[in-house]
Amino acid sequence: MTKEHPKWFQSWFDTSYYHKLYKNRDYKEAESFIKNLVKYLNLNTNDSILDLACGRGRHSIFLNSLGYKVTGLDLSKNSIELAKAHESSTLHFDVHDMRNSYPNQFEVVLNLFTSFGYFEQEVDNIKVIQTIKSSLKQNGIGVIDFMNSPVVIENLVAENTFETENLTFKLKRSHIDGFITKDIQVTDTDKTYHFQEKVRAFTFHDFETMLSKAGLHLLDCFGNYKLEPYNSKTSKRLILIFMAND
Repeated sequence: MTKEHPKWFQSWFDTSYYHKLYKNRDYKEAESFIKNLVKYLNLNTNDSILDLACGRGRHSIFLNSLGYKVTGLDLSKNSIELAKAHESSTLHFDVHDMRNSYPNQFEVVLNLFTSFGYFEQEVDNIKVIQTIKSSLKQNGIGVIDFMNSPVVIENLVAENTFETENLTFKLKRSHIDGFITKDIQVTDTDKTYHFQEKVRAFTFHDFETMLSKAGLHLLDCFGNYKLEPYNSKTSKRLILIFMAND
């Protein structure tokens, strides 16, 4: 039996290069989004939140600082190991594959910052939605924050190079066979490494269909972190708010 090679998300997210590539992410914008979201959802501090595909837990940690009970799950052992340094009686982290159901249920399940569509097989992406559904308490709310694929594709930068911390990143982007792919070449001193990000370019209609088939009812849709209305041609984000059908 041949050994299966690790998928891109099993290797890339566990490297230090991933975090160095994205070290300049806008944390203030992310925290502003979280504040807008919890206000919109009208949460109280007794509510429990699942942060699915939490990475190193920065959003979980911030949510917890606002007073919520939070559990963060991620496939990356290295990321969860770092996140666990912040654990408390109201903040927990576990290594978990989001395609598999989780035993606990929550008032809110979040899947943020394009942490969806990683899988080659359609059934695996459906499993993530099923995990979200099974993790929701009765009347619980699910949130998927995804890229707005049509705008991303239209503005795709084919290639660019930049340097940081004595590293050179050469990035190539493409839209092929329904996936947006980023090929990443990292030159570190005299060694060169290759990684990839590959995300299915789901549209609003795709999500509408998947959610409906899973028995989830779409409540609202926003196009940016200020929670302004979604427009397929101009919005930067696709933020879906949904709950299980009765």
